[in-house]
Amino acid sequence: MAQTEWEYSDIIPEINVLAEKMTENSKIDIDLYSKYDVKRGLRDIDGKGVLTGLTDISTIKQNELIDGKLVPCDGVLSYRGYNVNDIVNGIMKDNRFGFEEVVYLLLFGEMPTVEELKSFKELLVRYRTLPQNFVRDVILKAPSHDMMNTIARSVLTLFCYDKNANDISINNVLRQCVQLISVFPLLSVYGYHAYNHYLNDKSLYIHYAEPQMSTAEVILSLLRPDRKYTELEAKVLDMALILHMEHGGGNNSTFTTHVVTSSGTDTYSAISAALASLKGPKHGGANVKVFEMFEDLKKNVTDRKDDEAIAAYLEKLLDHEAFDRKGLIYGMGHAVYTISDPRQKILKGAVQTLAHVEGYSEDFDLYERVERLAPIVIGRKRKIYKGVASNVDFYSGLLYSMLDIPCELYTPLFATARIAGWSAHRLEELINAGKIIRPAYMSISTPKEYTPLAER
Repeated sequence: MAQTEWEYSDIIPEINVLAEKMTENSKIDIDLYSKYDVKRGLRDIDGKGVLTGLTDISTIKQNELIDGKLVPCDGVLSYRGYNVNDIVNGIMKDNRFGFEEVVYLLLFGEMPTVEELKSFKELLVRYRTLPQNFVRDVILKAPSHDMMNTIARSVLTLFCYDKNANDISINNVLRQCVQLISVFPLLSVYGYHAYNHYLNDKSLYIHYAEPQMSTAEVILSLLRPDRKYTELEAKVLDMALILHMEHGGGNNSTFTTHVVTSSGTDTYSAISAALASLKGPKHGGANVKVFEMFEDLKKNVTDRKDDEAIAAYLEKLLDHEAFDRKGLIYGMGHAVYTISDPRQKILKGAVQTLAHVEGYSEDFDLYERVERLAPIVIGRKRKIYKGVASNVDFYSGLLYSMLDIPCELYTPLFATARIAGWSAHRLEELINAGKIIRPAYMSISTPKEYTPLAER
């Protein structure tokens, strides 16, 4: 069998010794952060983000001004001024797919007309193709067990096929962004098929996207061996993509896009940096953690309707005694929203409908129980300064599992949606180009006398 791992990927004793020394010499006194008023994570003590920029792409509302005081309210998310709830409801009322329309809205700042939308969809289809032999030479070679790394590698390699790769004029960057939005479903699904074939010894399927398909339909068609899917499945996935495609300039991956773009670098580097950020379990990788947490819960709680047993398991999570022992109930809480995550409220209804049709009602009931019990357990076990509600990641893993989407593609699907938001923010940063983003870090080092090597 061919060697697929790097020869030096194991941790040897010498590394363990050096890591211990490095850790000891790199620790910073926690009290110094308060002493120097450092905004850890660029957030105030009350959790409010430090203002670092302006954006016209989306708005997040979590408070209302009442009698001169900010009072938490149900969360509201708007794209270019349009409430995302109204956008989704309008698309559902017309019984159509809406992802492409919302991409147009994010990029160009206004809702398209019928003709503009038709022309934009045709442009996306025209760009939904990869360079000749790219799948064979890039995606199928050196497959990875992590699809986010596969996509990032593919994006960086596409740089080599672009004769104007370093041109950051608005026209050229827009062209690059539209192309990337078009091919992300291909990069994600083909990357998974390569992994599943070469590392799991399963059959290899490389289907081509049909021009009449929406983005959601393309994903399901490329993923499934028989290419079949129901209209409900595709439209629920379409909704999920819309809800994941943008969330303000302050989330980690979008802020990364702004930071890297401000340096003047190329589109492929900026988007690959955003992908690296989204991969993290504290960001886009959280939906995978939610799904894995529930699988562990099912193994450890016999009666899924026993609230006391479920609450006991949740307490073990917080006490670092269950699942990954990180002390977290994944899918609960949000850096911004206090009372509710508007995306979760919309997605939950769609997931409930699909669960009833697909025969997952018992699973949905379990998720609802955890959603109800978790804030109670967290309130009892933790000292928190704001409320805790489920976020958009909470139900998205269940949705993807009902769609027979493998766990390895959960975060890549997030990226397939969020590339639209990243693209809009990259263009916004370039259009309003100012200084390179460079926050301050205070050094706490003390002067030391140099000692010659022979005397140490």
